[in-house]
Amino acid sequence: MKIAVASRDGRIINQHFGHAERFLIYEADECGIRFLEERGVEKYCSENPEHLYNPERTKKIFDALMDCSALLVSRIGTIPEKELEKVGITTFILCDYIEEGIKTVLSGVR
Repeated sequence: MKIAVASRDGRIINQHFGHAERFLIYEADECGIRFLEERGVEKYCSENPEHLYNPERTKKIFDALMDCSALLVSRIGTIPEKELEKVGITTFILCDYIEEGIKTVLSGVR
Protein backbone atom coordinates (compact mmCIF):
# COMPACT_ATOMS: atom_id res chain seq x y z
CA MET A 1 0.00 0.00 0.00
CA LYS A 2 1.36 3.42 -0.95
CA ILE A 3 0.54 6.36 1.28
CA ALA A 4 1.09 10.05 0.50
CA VAL A 5 1.86 12.45 3.35
CA ALA A 6 1.70 16.25 3.51
CA SER A 7 4.51 17.41 5.78
CA ARG A 8 6.53 20.61 6.03
CA ASP A 9 9.38 19.02 7.96
CA GLY A 10 9.39 15.36 6.88
CA ARG A 11 8.70 14.18 10.43
CA ILE A 12 5.14 15.20 11.29
CA ILE A 13 1.87 15.25 9.34
CA ASN A 14 1.52 19.01 9.60
CA GLN A 15 0.49 20.46 6.26
CA HIS A 16 -2.83 21.42 4.71
CA PHE A 17 -3.52 19.70 1.38
CA GLY A 18 -3.91 23.05 -0.37
CA HIS A 19 -0.56 24.37 0.84
CA ALA A 20 1.53 21.32 -0.02
CA GLU A 21 4.16 21.75 -2.72
CA ARG A 22 5.34 18.19 -2.25
CA PHE A 23 4.04 14.90 -0.94
CA LEU A 24 6.17 12.28 0.76
CA ILE A 25 5.38 8.80 -0.52
CA TYR A 26 5.66 5.78 1.75
CA GLU A 27 5.03 2.10 1.22
CA ALA A 28 3.56 0.02 4.01
CA ASP A 29 3.25 -3.75 4.02
CA GLU A 30 3.93 -6.77 6.23
CA CYS A 31 7.66 -5.92 6.13
CA GLY A 32 7.16 -2.45 7.60
CA ILE A 33 7.01 1.20 6.54
CA ARG A 34 9.48 2.58 4.01
CA PHE A 35 9.99 6.03 2.56
CA LEU A 36 10.00 5.82 -1.25
CA GLU A 37 10.23 9.32 -2.65
CA GLU A 38 9.19 12.95 -2.62
CA ARG A 39 6.83 14.18 -5.34
CA GLY A 40 6.67 17.88 -6.10
CA VAL A 41 3.35 19.48 -7.09
CA GLU A 42 1.98 22.95 -7.73
CA LYS A 43 0.16 23.90 -4.55
CA TYR A 44 -3.62 23.79 -4.78
CA CYS A 45 -4.38 27.05 -2.91
CA SER A 46 -4.06 30.09 -5.11
CA GLU A 47 -4.21 32.58 -2.21
CA ASN A 48 -7.45 33.87 -3.78
CA PRO A 49 -9.78 34.93 -0.92
CA GLU A 50 -12.72 33.26 -2.70
CA HIS A 51 -10.68 30.06 -2.98
CA LEU A 52 -12.68 28.56 -5.82
CA TYR A 53 -12.30 24.89 -6.71
CA ASN A 54 -9.90 24.45 -9.62
CA PRO A 55 -10.32 21.07 -11.36
CA GLU A 56 -7.28 21.61 -13.59
CA ARG A 57 -4.96 22.21 -10.65
CA THR A 58 -6.34 19.28 -8.66
CA LYS A 59 -6.01 16.94 -11.65
CA LYS A 60 -2.24 17.54 -11.68
CA ILE A 61 -2.04 16.75 -7.96
CA PHE A 62 -4.29 13.70 -8.33
CA ASP A 63 -2.08 12.44 -11.18
CA ALA A 64 0.94 12.67 -8.85
CA LEU A 65 -0.91 10.67 -6.17
CA MET A 66 -2.78 8.20 -8.41
CA ASP A 67 -0.84 5.13 -7.25
CA CYS A 68 -1.53 5.91 -3.57
CA SER A 69 -4.39 4.44 -1.57
CA ALA A 70 -4.32 6.98 1.24
CA LEU A 71 -3.40 10.61 1.86
CA LEU A 72 -2.44 11.94 5.30
CA VAL A 73 -2.90 15.68 5.82
CA SER A 74 -3.47 18.08 8.70
CA ARG A 75 -6.42 19.68 6.86
CA ILE A 76 -8.23 19.51 3.53
CA GLY A 77 -11.24 21.16 1.97
CA THR A 78 -14.45 19.22 1.47
CA ILE A 79 -14.40 19.33 -2.32
CA PRO A 80 -10.82 18.08 -2.81
CA GLU A 81 -11.44 15.35 -0.24
CA LYS A 82 -14.56 14.15 -2.09
CA GLU A 83 -12.77 14.30 -5.45
CA LEU A 84 -9.87 12.25 -4.07
CA GLU A 85 -12.35 9.66 -2.81
CA LYS A 86 -13.79 9.39 -6.35
CA VAL A 87 -10.37 8.35 -7.68
CA GLY A 88 -9.82 5.84 -4.87
CA ILE A 89 -7.66 7.85 -2.47
CA THR A 90 -8.90 7.92 1.12
CA THR A 91 -7.98 11.04 3.08
CA PHE A 92 -7.02 10.90 6.74
CA ILE A 93 -6.85 14.14 8.72
CA LEU A 94 -4.19 13.64 11.37
CA CYS A 95 -1.57 15.56 13.31
CA ASP A 96 1.00 13.02 14.39
CA TYR A 97 4.44 11.71 13.54
CA ILE A 98 4.38 10.25 10.05
CA GLU A 99 5.10 6.67 11.06
CA GLU A 100 2.45 6.78 13.80
CA GLY A 101 -0.06 8.23 11.34
CA ILE A 102 0.64 5.45 8.87
CA LYS A 103 0.18 2.88 11.63
CA THR A 104 -3.17 4.51 12.44
CA VAL A 105 -4.24 4.17 8.80
CA LEU A 106 -3.13 0.55 8.69
CA SER A 107 -5.07 -0.27 11.86
CA GLY A 108 -8.25 1.10 10.28
CA VAL A 109 -8.70 3.91 12.81
CA ARG A 110 -9.67 7.24 11.33
